[in-house]
Amino acid sequence: MQVEFHGAAGEVTGSMHLVEAAGRRVLLDCGMLQGRRELEAGNADPFPFDPAGLDALVLSHAHIDHIGRVPLLVARGFGGPVWLQRATADLLPVMLEDAASLAESEAERANRHRDPGQPPQVPLFTRQDVAAVLELLRPLDYDARTAILPGVEIALRDAGHILGSSIVELWADGRKLVFSGDLGPKGTPILRDPAAVEEADLVLMESTYGDRNHRERTATVRELGEVFEHAWRERGTVLIPAFAVGRTQELLYWFARYWDEWKLERWRIFLDSPMAGKVVGVYDRHHALFDEQAREVWRRKPSPFRLPNLHVTATTQESMGINAIDGGAIVIAGSGMANGGRIQHHLRHRLGRRDTHVVFVGYQAEGTLGRRLVERAPWVRIHGRDHRVNAQIHTVGGLSAHTDQQGLIEWYGHFRNAPPLVLVHGEDRAREALAGEIGQRFGTQAILARPGMRRTV
Repeated sequence: MQVEFHGAAGEVTGSMHLVEAAGRRVLLDCGMLQGRRELEAGNADPFPFDPAGLDALVLSHAHIDHIGRVPLLVARGFGGPVWLQRATADLLPVMLEDAASLAESEAERANRHRDPGQPPQVPLFTRQDVAAVLELLRPLDYDARTAILPGVEIALRDAGHILGSSIVELWADGRKLVFSGDLGPKGTPILRDPAAVEEADLVLMESTYGDRNHRERTATVRELGEVFEHAWRERGTVLIPAFAVGRTQELLYWFARYWDEWKLERWRIFLDSPMAGKVVGVYDRHHALFDEQAREVWRRKPSPFRLPNLHVTATTQESMGINAIDGGAIVIAGSGMANGGRIQHHLRHRLGRRDTHVVFVGYQAEGTLGRRLVERAPWVRIHGRDHRVNAQIHTVGGLSAHTDQQGLIEWYGHFRNAPPLVLVHGEDRAREALAGEIGQRFGTQAILARPGMRRTV
């Protein structure tokens, strides 16, 4: 068995790893590059392998940095089965259709303003390309060991990152590979804790927060309540950039749980994302994957997805109407790194106001608008214009969907005999810090994946 690394190998996005075993070629994830403009330009580049030569694709979960180039893979010749957890199969069309719609709109807008003689811009993929992907999906339940090709078996274990997120176990050639996907922290609301795996001949592990530990969730939730109280006293507005899958649902969970303590009935709460509204419907269909505490909240509190003052805005006109509200509104909108989507319109409208509170609840990749705001840039550029940042910026790191350094070390510590380890899905600073800690504790010399690097199992 041999693994070749082609994405999330020195950065956090673009997850893509090629496994060759039993005479077959299996791709783990096919994600989109996100962040710096020059990095995102690489999404349209040719794949470093022949898509038609792949025998199967296995997806760890439905975030765009893990599935965003699947339509392109199919358009360029891949026609094999796509294996994924059942809830991921429900989320994938929502995510990809939204991405296709956005790509088509951006291309149309760019072509309206292109110079004569300049070649027209084409979208990375279209909704028709997404439809072709859906024909290939092969949903699986957690913990079901399945032969996906002659001589190749997989099982998906709960990764606790978002609904349907999976740790991938792959057996072939008498060897076993374990790919962590993205691992969630223990105690994440709604979701179960990541499954422990004990046997492997090689482990590919994410390292997003390999250089730091999160604050306690209780302290983070308390801080969130304090932000709301402060903003209310100022009659201000709270803007929360949040990914449509994962952070949005957790935020609504906390809103329901602390409905009385945070006096949320006095606010107007907007979920300004048609995609997030569809994702909420998927979560509602998969209560069996929730942890017990979440089931209790659904039984005893107002439903997190049906709060009495929650407005889900579907149309552009409804979204624009939020900007007419002077204060007293909480707006959750995508994207989570503020590098696209409706949140940019709200930031453009309100960043200049001191009574605006912008709350970041997830990782902000290098080169994104969110990263610049978190780093306290005095000016930022949105839609081609510079905007002064007078708003109050809050980073609430304890709500991350990724586990921290201690969680990663604990998860790796479940393996017997400290198997060989390759760190993926992390910037170098985070990976180097994590590799040092793991080496000290387990004696394992972790390898930092690089694009094109090969590792034999």
